[in-house]
Amino acid sequence: MRRAVLIVNPRASGVTPARLAAVRAELAAGGPLDELVTERAGQASELVAQACGDYDAIYVFAGDGGFNEAVNGMRGQVPIGFVPGGASNVLPRALGLPGDAVAAARRLARADRTRRISLGVANGRRFTFAAGVGLDAEIVRAVNRRRDGRRPGDLAFVWELVKLVAACRGRLEPSLEIEGHGRAAFAVVANCDPWTYAGPFPVHATPLARFELGLDLIAPRRVTPSVLVQTGWSVLVRPAHIRSPAFVHLHDADRIAVRCDAPTPLELDGEDVGDADRILFEAEREALTVLV
Repeated sequence: MRRAVLIVNPRASGVTPARLAAVRAELAAGGPLDELVTERAGQASELVAQACGDYDAIYVFAGDGGFNEAVNGMRGQVPIGFVPGGASNVLPRALGLPGDAVAAARRLARADRTRRISLGVANGRRFTFAAGVGLDAEIVRAVNRRRDGRRPGDLAFVWELVKLVAACRGRLEPSLEIEGHGRAAFAVVANCDPWTYAGPFPVHATPLARFELGLDLIAPRRVTPSVLVQTGWSVLVRPAHIRSPAFVHLHDADRIAVRCDAPTPLELDGEDVGDADRILFEAEREALTVLV
């Protein structure tokens, strides 16, 4: 039986006292379990870093922001399990875990295998599934402005996308340079597919990306109404945009450098990390051992 620790973000939208008690009971069935609760932003990184040398496994009950903090504290190859406690829970969903926190905890407590996955790194900070420069990050920032304590769900992101596209009349000119590959209107870098959802529907923006590989990039050279229509169909129904000359597409890359014309919003795993004018994306291959 492995000795484990559960790290909880009590402010995540899906974390309630009753659900936490049920998750705790399921995980404790797998062996001795300690519990640590975060009290401020960034603390999950510190708690995970301390736990890496003391436990056989680490569980995190949080949303995608909490998961991002956790992996930025990981050292070595202690197995980690992600219990969905947020509004979107992209990382657990992408790993194939149940969407229900209690069911996911039950599976993780009994997991007899692990999976080695790669992570992305942007200017020295890890991300678990995707990072965005420009429009994608502007959507995250807009959603954050309307939150009232707990994070809104996927449909809030869809609504903010519609508003931003309407505000620019469906047109975005090139505003950044992808080193060695030309200019683009915005860019998304990912290490899995799907990395975002429209409610229950997966969005396949980087359909070739895999956790076991390097980084994929998708970036429209410019945005027009016709590109928007074609892309919407492609990412939801039949991915074809990655072969279109209207996009820059990179697959399984170890390094991607982006230079923006001006400081531009940057998001990692759906978290706004401020503005940047130069971003170096790097693949950290086989960085994490995850319980599945």
